[in-house]
Amino acid sequence: MKYHMRRTEREMADPEQIQDVLRGRKYVSLALCRENEPYIVTMNYGYDEAQRALYMHCAQEGLKLEFIAQNPTVCGTAIEDRGYLHGECSHAFQSVVFWGEMHVVEELEEKKHAMQVMLDHLEDDPDRVRAEQLKTDKAYERVAILRLDMHEISGKEGR
Repeated sequence: MKYHMRRTEREMADPEQIQDVLRGRKYVSLALCRENEPYIVTMNYGYDEAQRALYMHCAQEGLKLEFIAQNPTVCGTAIEDRGYLHGECSHAFQSVVFWGEMHVVEELEEKKHAMQVMLDHLEDDPDRVRAEQLKTDKAYERVAILRLDMHEISGKEGR
């Protein structure tokens, strides 16, 4: 069952506004679950608008990969914190919540695409980083690449 937004006047109904939040942030917090055990992790990402997907990288083994292997369903959020409004008991923000499915990327060409998306999203000089860090295809063997396919996205803002 999906819940509706109670404060509809705060809903970001314009899809472009939601896109702007995803384009402009560097980190998302992801909620994972296996059996009845929750796990939340914050990761940097690259946003692929055409695929409506987020790409992330991590070590080739670890807790998040164990959770994803058992349950690839993910919920996450990206937040633009504009600060607490003193004297008003309020906060200025924009947030995007998304639900989707996480995949471990295996194909070399998609790994290359994912790293390009991440570097373009995160780096001021992505070409320099690519030239220094991704000189050969072997560089992609040292890292796990994740793709989060977002199926549902909503946005909310305050002031």
